[in-house]
Amino acid sequence: MTRYTLSALLTVGLTALVVVLLFVIRSLKGGRQARVASSSQLASSLRDEKLKSTIILNAIEDGVMLIDDQQVVQLFNPGAATITGWSSADATGLSWTAVFKIVNNKGETISSAQSPVTRLFASGETVRDDTASLMTKSGKIIAISLVVSPIMDDQRRITGAVAVLRDVSDKRREEQQRAEFISTASHEMRTPVAAIEGYLALALNDKVSTVDTRARGYLEKAHASTQHLGKLFQDLLTSAKAEDGRLTSHPDVIEIGAFLEQLTGDLRFAAEKKGLGMDFSSGIAHTIDASRSVPGDRVVRPLYYTFADPDRLREVITNLFDNAVKYTDEGAITIGLTGNDQVVQFFVRDTGFGIPAEDIPHMFQKFYRVDTSATRTIGGTGLGLFISRKIVELYGGRIWVESELGKGSTFYINLPRLNSAKAEELKAKTGAQQVLQPISSLASAS
Repeated sequence: MTRYTLSALLTVGLTALVVVLLFVIRSLKGGRQARVASSSQLASSLRDEKLKSTIILNAIEDGVMLIDDQQVVQLFNPGAATITGWSSADATGLSWTAVFKIVNNKGETISSAQSPVTRLFASGETVRDDTASLMTKSGKIIAISLVVSPIMDDQRRITGAVAVLRDVSDKRREEQQRAEFISTASHEMRTPVAAIEGYLALALNDKVSTVDTRARGYLEKAHASTQHLGKLFQDLLTSAKAEDGRLTSHPDVIEIGAFLEQLTGDLRFAAEKKGLGMDFSSGIAHTIDASRSVPGDRVVRPLYYTFADPDRLREVITNLFDNAVKYTDEGAITIGLTGNDQVVQFFVRDTGFGIPAEDIPHMFQKFYRVDTSATRTIGGTGLGLFISRKIVELYGGRIWVESELGKGSTFYINLPRLNSAKAEELKAKTGAQQVLQPISSLASAS
């Protein structure tokens, strides 16, 4: 009885152990199969993603070029092949300088140091150029729009670059034709408009003609409208010249402090006429009241030299000032100056209506005007800020605006600064008779 019981127990135990082992083996086998299936799904997913990327790159018309940190082309999509004339097989593995030749407006290949790719690897920042031209493999020159973006690792080191280019030959040709039409039409229309303005001015002259009060009112309105029309034609002509590089420029060495101080004095009457204050602030915690001159008020400040056409610079500042007066009902207009070793920065600040945040990125576009209840009744061509940007960029500068709705706006301009030695050198080369010197007593600067 005892043996039978022990034997039965051993049989049951062995059977149970076998069942458990079989379960474990099946479980292990199932886990391995699950892992194999998961790995297979991942590989399939990666293949699908690569296939999707390839389909997209092959389908888009824009050229896409991937450049590694050794300046070698690693990817060249069909769009890039169509634009440049190089096949993907030929371009891949070559230095980007062999297949990506940017030229200037004379058809001359620009230096490697000036190229967008070199500038990106030097600065680490995205480079955009909507005015570039490219020489194809066959020697044909086409207009392109270009964006070169950096590829960085976890340590923010540049490991490569992606260049995206688009053929904009047709668009640029249309823009050129439109600019030529505007230029020709504006030039032809200025002559009769000037004649009308002249005759109206004679009619309003008491020494030339006698006009009753009611007729004088009509003539004054017609004269004002004619002047506005003449300004529109002049702005159209200037904007067309600015776009195609025909803008007349005679750069010279300017000491910006003296230049702005004198210009502020000339402009202050327009501000005072509207009941606004007018100040000139120069580089230090001292504000000069442009409406008065205090005997013995001697201000020591650095000399801020730059190289630009004083007439063009006056045009920019006057335009910013006129806008500030137009869009300010109360408060003050401030023209300010500061800078560092590399940059001269000056600004025009107002306490006016301000600019909505969504309008700020478009302020320097051609014909763009802010459309609010406060600005809708104020006249303007929408070309002043566009022309100002073109002039500032002509001298390697930058213009931008910061504004808060209801609290006013500040328009900033940065221009490259010259030290005193460089200013004297350029003065000698240009044959300038005299560099503009500050009105106040100034200390020497770097």
